[in-house]
Amino acid sequence: MNEIDAPRRRPRPKRWRVAIVEDHLLQRRRTEELLRAQGAFSVVHTTDSLPEFLAWLATKGTAPEDRPHLLLLDLMVDRGPGVDPEAVRTLVRSGMRVLVLSAMASPPLVREMLRSGISGVVGKRDSEADLIAAVWTVLGRQHWMTSELAAVIAGDDRRPSLSDQEERALVLYASGLTLDAVAEALCVKPDTAKTYLRRVKAKYAELGRPVRTKVDLNQVAVLDGFLELHDPEDP
Repeated sequence: MNEIDAPRRRPRPKRWRVAIVEDHLLQRRRTEELLRAQGAFSVVHTTDSLPEFLAWLATKGTAPEDRPHLLLLDLMVDRGPGVDPEAVRTLVRSGMRVLVLSAMASPPLVREMLRSGISGVVGKRDSEADLIAAVWTVLGRQHWMTSELAAVIAGDDRRPSLSDQEERALVLYASGLTLDAVAEALCVKPDTAKTYLRRVKAKYAELGRPVRTKVDLNQVAVLDGFLELHDPEDP
């Protein structure tokens, strides 16, 4: 089996620990096979449901050398309970990266997962190379975005309607600029730029999506399609 090339700019060299939740045995085994072929991943646990993974994590996955850096999570299971967004949110808050595998059959559920803080979605029709690229992207602390996922996000009625200046302020600030640099780019005073960002936060709060920090703003800007991600191989 040929190794699928990962992006040239990989995260720092180490052996990444990955867990897989997938209720189709053949697909679960194939995913594990693909990861092991990369030579940089250790598959520490595989199972067919999120509750079973959480039970394993609470008992045998507590040691630092066993805890996964990344969870590959099948969104729609044919047997057993569905995925609990709050459980996913708890995993993300603990520092675990979560990459969802989905056929995009339920856009509302995909959006709910995005709001839970997952780092991206790989479609069931995507290629094996796409899956590996997505894994490397997420481990590099970036979000994996596809045109199919962007279309799902665009249809979200919980995406705020921002003015041109508010959107520009969000994009610039979420991209890493300081408040003063944002103000200079918009040709306004820093207090005015701060007001734009305050309005952005208020609009998200009205939709039940509170954002407080610069990291929060970066995440929602990416997830809602305001901030375009660069391909990991681009210079």
